[in-house]
Amino acid sequence: MKLNSLNELFHDQLKDLYSAESQITRALPKMAKNASSPALKSAFQTHLEETKGQIERLQKIGEVLGLKLSGKKCKAMEGLIEEGKEVLEAESVAPVRDAGLIAAAQRVEHYEISAYGTARALAEQLGYKQAITLLQKTLDEESATDEKLTQLSLKEVLPLASAPPAADASEKEAKPAAKAAKTRKKVAE
Repeated sequence: MKLNSLNELFHDQLKDLYSAESQITRALPKMAKNASSPALKSAFQTHLEETKGQIERLQKIGEVLGLKLSGKKCKAMEGLIEEGKEVLEAESVAPVRDAGLIAAAQRVEHYEISAYGTARALAEQLGYKQAITLLQKTLDEESATDEKLTQLSLKEVLPLASAPPAADASEKEAKPAAKAAKTRKKVAE
């Protein structure tokens, strides 16, 4: 890889984003399938459709600039998705799994917000007006998704995850919940 100019760096950043978004399109259906909250399931499905549009925008930038965007693997996204798989594979109660899925998704969103902000700054420096507009649209969507996940977490998922388990829950599930309730009580005092 050669990075001797801002153009080469910009091209590399676009390829990285293209790879990241492609990986996300494979991860989001699994996250939606494993979410127990209907609102979280819907948020993942909505973001999958947005992600497909984001890939199209990247392709448009590539076409306008005559750049091929395939051929690079975003290792950061690969790692973030691998961490998300750990949540899916963990033995957990549904609301806690949902909280873990949101945590994993927000890590992805924060990476994307950073990466799109950087790419937009490079496009600004290079004077690529159409790329600036397309990258900003995606950056706005990523920020909105992050905020949506925060609100969903605070208003629905975390209250359910921190509630004491139902009477028929196994003792294995009850002990950690009781300990967490005690800790919350001590912190509140």
